[in-house]
Amino acid sequence: MVSDKYMSHRRLFKIFDILFRHYGPQYWWPGDTPFEIMVGAILTQNTAWSNVERAIGNLVAKNKLQPHAIIKARHDHLANWLRPAGYFNIKAQRLKSFCRWYVGAGEFAGLDRLETGALRAALLGVKGVGPETADDILLYAFERPVFVIDAYTRRLFARLGLVTGTEDYDTLRLGFERVLGPDTDLFNEYHALIVRHAKEVCRVKPDCQRCVLATACLQVNTLYITIKNNKI
Repeated sequence: MVSDKYMSHRRLFKIFDILFRHYGPQYWWPGDTPFEIMVGAILTQNTAWSNVERAIGNLVAKNKLQPHAIIKARHDHLANWLRPAGYFNIKAQRLKSFCRWYVGAGEFAGLDRLETGALRAALLGVKGVGPETADDILLYAFERPVFVIDAYTRRLFARLGLVTGTEDYDTLRLGFERVLGPDTDLFNEYHALIVRHAKEVCRVKPDCQRCVLATACLQVNTLYITIKNNKI
């Protein structure tokens, strides 16, 4: 369990407030339909979002951004359309597998009837869908209150001293959900802001001079002193 000694409701909301005031709303996840969001969540594994957009653009141009069309597509054709997203042969197999499961489960309407825990378990049963991808789909396509954990979240909150960064996925996810409370809109915006900040500023080699959270990051492994003195 993540310790509430450091990860308190007040601290997490303070960080969110600073990031939101600095960056504004992020309007995530890009996609015109829930299915497009799901496809994006699968394709974004191990690649930049700009590459995913190009791959999805290829599917749209070929009128193949539909589950049945993807299932019927020849593997070599589908892999070529997905080429910009990298690992295109593997991703073509995974996307076909996902679409077969999706159609068999009754597509969005059928899956949306499931409660969140059951839907998450079903997603995790699909080959190639791990916890982060499943939670991206749950949060952004099905609008369920599930907090997504990724490398950006681990990096940022470890530097802020709220986590070690070595916790297993579900320990972190449940920790954030417990402290913040179930709030789909908040989880959506918070995750998007974390990704934005980690990509632009809190990179592997951080640009601390530009960081709106830098004062907190410089404290000795906790936000307590910073928050107490209202420095952030």
